[in-house]
Amino acid sequence: MAKGKTASSLAFFFLFMLMLSFNTDGFVKLVNGDQKTWCVAKPSSENWALQNNIEFVRNQGIDCSIFEREDFPCYKPNTLINHASVAMNLYYEKFGRNPWNCNFTSSGLVTTFDPSYEKCKYE
Repeated sequence: MAKGKTASSLAFFFLFMLMLSFNTDGFVKLVNGDQKTWCVAKPSSENWALQNNIEFVRNQGIDCSIFEREDFPCYKPNTLINHASVAMNLYYEKFGRNPWNCNFTSSGLVTTFDPSYEKCKYE
């Protein structure tokens, strides 16, 4: 039962992100400037772009181990879009949560929806 709930929650999250990416030119407009934001990969992103984003973040010296091993909290689901979203948010967080720190050649999406799930916590 919990596994099905997690799968449906992730499906809803990615559908929600897809709708936002088409309706906001890639950036969610903030209602309140004090509202917390996160950076995730656009669901419409190409796999090569997502892989490039992960490599870029690693090359900036950011520790991406949180999704690199099966027993780490953000490994599952073991998908490129999930791992890229985690990496992109680590970069976004480190460099000040500015919209331009989530562009990633137009494959990033700033959201006010907390993408954390289970033990994978987006800061």
